[in-house]
Amino acid sequence: MKRTSNAGGDLSATATPTTSLAGPTAGDGTEDTRVLTIGTRASLLALAQTSMIEAAIARANPGIRVAREHITTKGDLIIDRPLAAIDGKGLFVAEIEQALRDGRIDLAVHSAKDLPSELSPDMALPVFPRRVDPRDVLVSRFGDITALPLRARVGTSSPRRLAQLRALRPDLVLDSMRGNVDTRLRKLDGGEFDAIVLAAAGLERLGMLHRATYAFSLDEMLPSVGQGALALETRAGDAVTFDAIASLNDPDTLAAVAAERAFLAVVGGGCSVPVAAYAQIHADRVEIRGFIGALDGRAIRDVCEGRVADAEWLARDLAARLLENGGAALLAGATARHHAGA
Repeated sequence: MKRTSNAGGDLSATATPTTSLAGPTAGDGTEDTRVLTIGTRASLLALAQTSMIEAAIARANPGIRVAREHITTKGDLIIDRPLAAIDGKGLFVAEIEQALRDGRIDLAVHSAKDLPSELSPDMALPVFPRRVDPRDVLVSRFGDITALPLRARVGTSSPRRLAQLRALRPDLVLDSMRGNVDTRLRKLDGGEFDAIVLAAAGLERLGMLHRATYAFSLDEMLPSVGQGALALETRAGDAVTFDAIASLNDPDTLAAVAAERAFLAVVGGGCSVPVAAYAQIHADRVEIRGFIGALDGRAIRDVCEGRVADAEWLARDLAARLLENGGAALLAGATARHHAGA
């Protein structure tokens, strides 16, 4: 975090021209103001999420100005292939983390589901604001999943969604779809698809939740690790930035997402294989659901329950149990298909 004087101070010296002042300035023109620079992707959803965090930081820290830097990631540039077909981890994260290392930004705002399971040791994820609806939703003129006509064309590129849709409706024609939320909705409205599957959280944050026509239950479609949660990333050991964002943290969300990420770290595979986990916390207890699937609809699921204090251990144990009971074979098949380009 940098300091600038309000007497002739210019935020353009500490950020790119895409700058937003979310906090108040000093009143007398001479008082120093801290500047916290946030790095974000430039999609409508990423900007909406960043604006929420900017406003929350400003409310909690009247003496801080918030600057914004837009960063293009590898995942933004490669739009002609499903994410599962692109080699590499952190497709929406790596360039933003590099900006943190370079000191160009102080804070990154991520959709938690975009994060790889392993965090670089020089980075930290100290704050997870309160999670919103983690479920997947259908958007279709036909309404719910049962009302879709035979062999309806459904757009999604997520192996996790593909596997669970295949189990629900083996007749559906599941076609690849990339792009931001607004791009996907435009393709649906243009008649390219009969339905698409999106995260409820993204629609909610864009003020578009009314477009959802059906919400999948957790039994029908288990969400992606971290879905519905935002993750605030800083440089490890950056106490100044942590102090500025600490009040935004929701302990239950942090514990739940940490458990889900522990599950994913054991299972592996990232976005290239059909894997899901979701942790729900009730007081001092946690319930964790896990899923490993195949693109033909086969899957193995299980659930465990215990103390929140043991959540990460429980998640790792659940992952190991699923792998031992058939999940490893399903993953091997999915990985082989991925490398073969199937």
